[in-house]
Amino acid sequence: MDHRARPYRSVLYIPGSKPRALDKARSLPVDAIIFDLEDAVSVDEKVNARGTLAEALAAGGYGARMKIVRINGLDTEWGADDARAVAGMDADAVLLPKVNSPADLDKLAALTGDLAIWAMMETPRGMLNADAIAAHPKLTGMVMGTNDLAKDLQTRFRADRVPLITSLGLCLLAAKANGVVIVDGVYNAFKDDAGLKAECDQGRDMGFDGKTLIHPAQVDVTNTAFAPSEAETDLARRQIAAFEEAEAAGQGVAVVDGRIVENLHVATALEILAKAEVIELMAAGVPK
Repeated sequence: MDHRARPYRSVLYIPGSKPRALDKARSLPVDAIIFDLEDAVSVDEKVNARGTLAEALAAGGYGARMKIVRINGLDTEWGADDARAVAGMDADAVLLPKVNSPADLDKLAALTGDLAIWAMMETPRGMLNADAIAAHPKLTGMVMGTNDLAKDLQTRFRADRVPLITSLGLCLLAAKANGVVIVDGVYNAFKDDAGLKAECDQGRDMGFDGKTLIHPAQVDVTNTAFAPSEAETDLARRQIAAFEEAEAAGQGVAVVDGRIVENLHVATALEILAKAEVIELMAAGVPK
């Protein structure tokens, strides 16, 4: 399926070491899960987490949810073994933290073979190399690691995220230029729905496909923010109908609600309807 039609609205981090959390994730209405072997797993659980996660994935039950496994960095004592383990798991992609350059992805690909790769974009060097990273032949997705990035950039927190805009924009440009998925960073205050909605709306307006989440309580707000609204799907249908009517009459453009509709608007309208249809199917429990 074209990633522009497949939804990535909500991408939830789940600790790979906790069987109860791994089980609960099977029933959550998320589009994708990042099964985490890195930050969410303590040092003394790192090795055992691989087996716990492999067992959960082998048991299945995750339906149409995209299954992504985040490993520890290849510069750590666990990274290479994580990568080899993930290559044998029932996962859709492997996520590498702190990607600085395509060379980091080459090292991972040597261990994970044909498995699709996603990259954590969370370092200043990674921002400067975003286009080259996005162009890597094994890469299919990028995840903004805004907490680590803010730390390295020594920014102050602002609700409008102005200090991070350049970095977000560079990664968005790289993802769109290379046709890969890109999801926004986490919102830390998981009980602040208004703040979450504002950041989701900002990310959606910028062009992100969805948002990474740290808590199941954030799922509903995020799914709503990144899904086509009723108004958007209604407009899309009317644009398509008007354009087809204009074409049948030998005209190249149509007008809907006082605005010109051209080929490019129809292409966007078709994408909106395709995404809305897949979201509906996923909500009904139909595999993608």
